[in-house]
Amino acid sequence: MAGAVQEVLKKLNGAGGEVVLDFSSVLRIDAGALRAMENLASTVDGKAQVALHGVNTGVYKVLKLMKLARRFSFLS
Repeated sequence: MAGAVQEVLKKLNGAGGEVVLDFSSVLRIDAGALRAMENLASTVDGKAQVALHGVNTGVYKVLKLMKLARRFSFLS
């Protein structure tokens, strides 16, 4: 997952707008992925909107506990 986040960061350089990431196949999130998500949120802060699609309850709870949920929008 961290590699996918790095790919999004590369594509966002200089781009504005909205990016939607499909999390429907993500069952768990580890420390490396959390760091990557923090990096993504910091990089796009104010430049673009990142929406997460299909986030399961467990992953959402981890993002919420790490105070990352408020930095993304969520789609069902």
